[in-house]
Amino acid sequence: MTLPTSPACTERTEVRRTAAHRAHLSPSGAAGVEHSVAVIGAGIAGLGMGARLKRAGRDDFVILERAADLGGTWRDNVYPGVACDIPSRLYSYSFRPAHPWSRVFAPGAEILAYLHDTARAEGLEPHLRLNEPLEHASWDETSGCWRLTTPRGELAVRALVMAAGRLSEPKTPRIDGLDTFPGRAFHSARWDDRPLDGLRVGVVGTGASAVQLLPEVAEHAASVTVFQRSAAWVLPRGDHAVAPGDDEPDRAELAAEAERLFDARIAGSPALDALRHRADEHRAAQVADPALRTALTPDYEIGCKRAVFSDDYFATFARPNVALEPSALTAVAGGTVIAASGATYELDVLIFATGFETTRPPFARLVTGRDGQTLAEHWQDGMVSHASTVVNGFPNLFVLDAPNAALGHTSAFEIIEAQLDYVLGALDHVDATGEALDVSSEAEAAYSAEIDRLASRTVWTRGGCSSWYLDEASGRLTLLWPARVADFRERYATFDPAPFARVPASSGAAVS
Repeated sequence: MTLPTSPACTERTEVRRTAAHRAHLSPSGAAGVEHSVAVIGAGIAGLGMGARLKRAGRDDFVILERAADLGGTWRDNVYPGVACDIPSRLYSYSFRPAHPWSRVFAPGAEILAYLHDTARAEGLEPHLRLNEPLEHASWDETSGCWRLTTPRGELAVRALVMAAGRLSEPKTPRIDGLDTFPGRAFHSARWDDRPLDGLRVGVVGTGASAVQLLPEVAEHAASVTVFQRSAAWVLPRGDHAVAPGDDEPDRAELAAEAERLFDARIAGSPALDALRHRADEHRAAQVADPALRTALTPDYEIGCKRAVFSDDYFATFARPNVALEPSALTAVAGGTVIAASGATYELDVLIFATGFETTRPPFARLVTGRDGQTLAEHWQDGMVSHASTVVNGFPNLFVLDAPNAALGHTSAFEIIEAQLDYVLGALDHVDATGEALDVSSEAEAAYSAEIDRLASRTVWTRGGCSSWYLDEASGRLTLLWPARVADFRERYATFDPAPFARVPASSGAAVS
């Protein structure tokens, strides 16, 4: 539905239009100043949104970032061995592809440097407000604006873009007695960089972060015990250094190759069988001990959980200082930790590589839409949306990289950039009509039904596992887009006003 916009917000937009044709407009950053757009988060999605706004001549925007630096997950995750598991050339903006990557799979520090370079080159620094977390955002029906509250005060914006991501809030399991542990206990995304030399270390988890950090930790610790709740499907990485001038595939080739991997996400497909065989061969080649190999073999279908990539994870278990505990960590009693199997270990350090709050993003509690409903309340049965970007009851709100916007077979940049196109088209429509946009509940329900239909054929719902892709309450696939990126781009990269029914200010009845 489209809603009338206040004269104040309309006037502010006219100022932006005029200034965009005259000269660069740098917002003052003072509390209370209105902007046409506020972007929440300065990670991949937020910086991408800012860059595209600038390139479209839209200078009147602000990017609010709660941390002291930009970079999102690549700022927060600095554990040893952190790197991308997507080829570097594909893990970048299509409009800024050139970068001197040192390896096929870029180390985290290089990705962070790339994001800093992007902010500078795209002129985003004047728009960034660091150390300024969003405390609350509420839709003002009367003025047709979003009212934002931060520690610096309040500001009003015409459109709100949530780019807080899905890997921003570390998730640590509740462990009985953890508060009695006398040593160091921390999440991999909050890395404690004090030395581990000579210490007895426990690594809790076997996902992507654990697979990357284990070989590095094992180089220094006196002993490492890996607590495995469920075994991971591990595929060979094939990483190597890239020298200047090396003949590497370009971004388009890599994107096409990655897109074909979606075939291996269809339950019962020959491509899935081939992927499983490849992983089995990799495990067999690197784990000589039959009992250990069996313990490291998953009991669910490959791809049901996020498959991980490593050339040295399995080999690390051959080290004399590394042991596998094939059950979860369940309790702590002082320096003694207790596994579900009943085994006990004396440890000095606990590293939780246990993932993030994904299906229930904490930012949803901060956003209040029409009728006083928070986004978290709207999503109480799982995240829903239309086009993975707009949500009924939340006018002029655009959510990036959240409901069904992640990808299980290729680079996150691919779908984020399609969402950026959609948002820019929506903003053009708002400018042209002077009305706010609220997608209809019918469109949202239809999109959710389409997601369920597409998901029903995939290994993510039929692979026999529980994963962070699925909502814990409804069991629905709420994180991933369950089809090819090309399908999403064709249907949802271009803004379509049809799902937005018009509603006059004096009535809730739709106008035909």
